[in-house]
Amino acid sequence: MVHKILILEDDQPILDLMDMMIRRLGYEPVLITNGLEALDLIKQEPPDLILLDIMMVPINGWEFLERLRGELGKRELPVILFTASPMVSERMDEMKDPYLSMLTKPVSFAELKAGIARYLK
Repeated sequence: MVHKILILEDDQPILDLMDMMIRRLGYEPVLITNGLEALDLIKQEPPDLILLDIMMVPINGWEFLERLRGELGKRELPVILFTASPMVSERMDEMKDPYLSMLTKPVSFAELKAGIARYLK
């Protein structure tokens, strides 16, 4: 079984790069640029892991995560935040979510591989 990884990113060059790296690691990427569309998709077919950008519209990554964990009840679905903002780690510490981690942009192939390996075997 090939693990599906949802990549939620609204910057097309970054989305393309993440798509390439995920495929190279042997996973199946699901590419989405809009958090609301991603929530609808997850209701139908949840991925095995989500790579989540924080700075997006119409809802940002924090709003997406709140809805994912709350409305959808997907508390054990692993999420890796990727962002260029150093303020994210402080907010993550407050959340104390064992299924949430962070990678800083620009993310290297080795960092991505290690981050995913934390949740998927």
